[in-house]
Amino acid sequence: MNILVVDDESVIRSGIERTIHRHFPEHRVVLAADPEEAVQLLKQEPIDLVLTDVLMPGMTGLELMEISRKIHTHVKWVVISAYSEFAYAKEAVRLGAKDYLLKPIGKETLIDMIRELGKEIEQENERNKEAQLLKRNLRFLREAVFARWASGLDLGGIDLAPFTENHPFFHLVMVRLESDSDTKLEHFIVENVFSELIESAGKGFVTSIDARSLLGLVTPSGEGGLNRLVDQLRSHLKRYLKTPFQILCSDRISDLAKVPAEVRRMRESSAFQVYDHYASGGEQAVEVALQYIRAHYSEELTLEKVASIVYLNPVYFSQLFKQKTGKGFKEYVTHLRLERAMELLRDSELKVGDISERVGYPDVRHFSQIFRKKTGFTPSEYRQHAGAGRSDASAEQTAKP
Repeated sequence: MNILVVDDESVIRSGIERTIHRHFPEHRVVLAADPEEAVQLLKQEPIDLVLTDVLMPGMTGLELMEISRKIHTHVKWVVISAYSEFAYAKEAVRLGAKDYLLKPIGKETLIDMIRELGKEIEQENERNKEAQLLKRNLRFLREAVFARWASGLDLGGIDLAPFTENHPFFHLVMVRLESDSDTKLEHFIVENVFSELIESAGKGFVTSIDARSLLGLVTPSGEGGLNRLVDQLRSHLKRYLKTPFQILCSDRISDLAKVPAEVRRMRESSAFQVYDHYASGGEQAVEVALQYIRAHYSEELTLEKVASIVYLNPVYFSQLFKQKTGKGFKEYVTHLRLERAMELLRDSELKVGDISERVGYPDVRHFSQIFRKKTGFTPSEYRQHAGAGRSDASAEQTAKP
């Protein structure tokens, strides 16, 4: 039996591992310090039993269990916590946990539990091993073939019809993630949540078409089923993801030959669609962008150019920039340029045309129009007004006894 122990406290992980090795040397134990590591191990290892802590950074053990149980249906779960609130136990049971243990865990309690679950898992494995292997291989084959087709690649003579014969019509639903970091965990979350919702809304499947995009083929049951599925998907992903995302949908499709073109259209339209969710981070990207703007405000600056500097989609960068600064990109750059222009008008004798070029406006007439619109003065009027103000202040200072 392969046992995965998920706990952010190394003392707890090591203690459970020692106890199991001492009394059940035939069992293999793997350790994860957080849910993200657990996700990777569940994908890489043939895990039979998961012992998971409840409260951990990033994601709770119950959330890990909830998003994992559909794709890893054979895995048994035991929830461990130092908190005895009934709500945790109730939720663990609802999700199908075999047991709920409180820290510190007594050795005898742990030994008895491993012994009982070991027998149960051994019996189930004998019955289900071949069936699960066949089902899993067919699923991955179907998804891999469809992903290749959706991406416009040659299938090498494979007939796609048997893979989609239960879908005389369908919709495509694409989820695109936006992040400048690794999205393996987010990918896993989307795949599991999406698959579960499709199962409850009709029939279909989900496949990955690149590192940041997943595509669902959905045949909803009943009127309005697709809209309900998308609303639920958006709601769940906002809850679980820390990464911004988009959800794009196709019209009804009944001809498989149209899939590659529709996928291309969805990818292209994503560049102009707002994001369903903001990232909880992003401060670093915006700060880098602000530093670049302050250093290059005298040059031509576009939203697309600055977004490329921080490796973000322009639509998402625009939303994130306004969220973090309180101003739109163009508004922020204009404000910065005019502030600098006012400084130069007050404190230097440069000509207005020279100042215009220094703050990023090669056309002095355009500069004067923007300046007047924002301040109520032309640049010359502002300089005169600012100079008069300084003269009055100087005279007043001189007149003081």
